[in-house]
Amino acid sequence: MSEAPAGRRRDSAEDVDPARFELLLVPPRPRTGLRVLPSRVIAMCVVELQKLRHDRTELYTRAVQPALWLLIFGETFTHLRAIPTGGIPYIDFLAPGIIAQSAMFIAIFYGIMIIWERDAGILTKLLVTPTPRAALISGKAFASGVKALIQALVVILIAAALGVGLTWNPLKLLGVAVVVILGSAFFSCLSITIAGIVLTRDRLMGIGQAITMPLFFASNALYPVAIMPAWLQVVSKINPLSYQVDALRGLLLGTSSHLLLDFGVLLFAAVLGITAASSLLGRLAR
Repeated sequence: MSEAPAGRRRDSAEDVDPARFELLLVPPRPRTGLRVLPSRVIAMCVVELQKLRHDRTELYTRAVQPALWLLIFGETFTHLRAIPTGGIPYIDFLAPGIIAQSAMFIAIFYGIMIIWERDAGILTKLLVTPTPRAALISGKAFASGVKALIQALVVILIAAALGVGLTWNPLKLLGVAVVVILGSAFFSCLSITIAGIVLTRDRLMGIGQAITMPLFFASNALYPVAIMPAWLQVVSKINPLSYQVDALRGLLLGTSSHLLLDFGVLLFAAVLGITAASSLLGRLAR
């Protein structure tokens, strides 16, 4: 009669190291503070990309208005030569302004999405997670930046097709991406802040439409600041859109700009917007 093969002796209950079951008995400690910021930003950006992948209608329809601005307004004023542009064709001068305008138009109504998430109960579920409110707002702000970045890419391709002399330097294009994302982060946070004050979709739509065009016309997107009336120059200097356009013009066209000041103002505006929107997120969720 053959002997049974000797197996590994099973540990008794007393011999088991409790540390081996620690991961099963003790829930993992949730990450808090700034450590969750990168993961939340990435998650929100992925959500936006998935939305665009499933439905590209918004992307196509939003490309119509910038194309009309460049094709009609830009071509017309290029022939008129009525606006001093520092020796470059007006359509070249206009293209960075239209990129900034397109990004702002996407971001300025981002608060509507927050109100929709509140009405659907999604916002309440997000607020009961250990994620700080600033991380949630930052994620949504930079997600709007991704959306605006895709829109900016469409406008750049339209401008290139119309013969605008843009740079294709990878480092400068990377700078363009950063500028677009920072500008969109500020305007989306401005929209969320307004949503936290007015609380309803209809009011936000009205205020968004009321401030969008003044922000656009009180910037250097259509004409140089130097030809503006004195009072409008003051408004232009406190308008973050002016710094966004100035940076885009310097990076894409190589014109004289103040890149350090532009990046500093956009970064400060984005941080200020995130702080303001985070402080009103609880009021919006009630």
